[in-house]
Amino acid sequence: MKKRTGSASVRSEIPNTYEDLVCTNTALRRAARRLGNLYDDALAPTGLKATQLGLLAEIQRWVSANDAQAPTLQDLAGKLAIQISALTHALRPLVRDGLVMLQPDEQDGRTKRAALTAVGEARLGEALGHWATVNQRVETVLGSDSAATLRALADLVASDEFLAAYGDSQAG
Repeated sequence: MKKRTGSASVRSEIPNTYEDLVCTNTALRRAARRLGNLYDDALAPTGLKATQLGLLAEIQRWVSANDAQAPTLQDLAGKLAIQISALTHALRPLVRDGLVMLQPDEQDGRTKRAALTAVGEARLGEALGHWATVNQRVETVLGSDSAATLRALADLVASDEFLAAYGDSQAG
């Protein structure tokens, strides 16, 4: 395909077929689905999905790092790089099953904080054993250097710095 710019012809950089596309998003989503299925299968005896385990672990991590202060839903959504509506959807079964409780913030009653219940802490402890097993198997198959590189790249892409750099790249 050719474009005319003044008197010069410039070949378009649009691929001719889907096979010509190199799509980071597609590759990453495919890999995430594969890993998600492996982790979900390993966690099945606990009744949790990998995403739910991650959410429980993030609540616990936040509480440990912030002097027992439970995270707000906004805190969690920001940390997990998801929309608040997706977070509330993900929390619904955890609240229903008594693993997480939502409580109003002491200073602003409109703001909700998420805390693990005793049942949630126990289920998290149980699930972490299953998670450790599958995580070690994935690490073994990938190799520790490749696994560390994969995590580092995923963390970079999920970071606010990446989002800012992406925004800046459009301005240039």
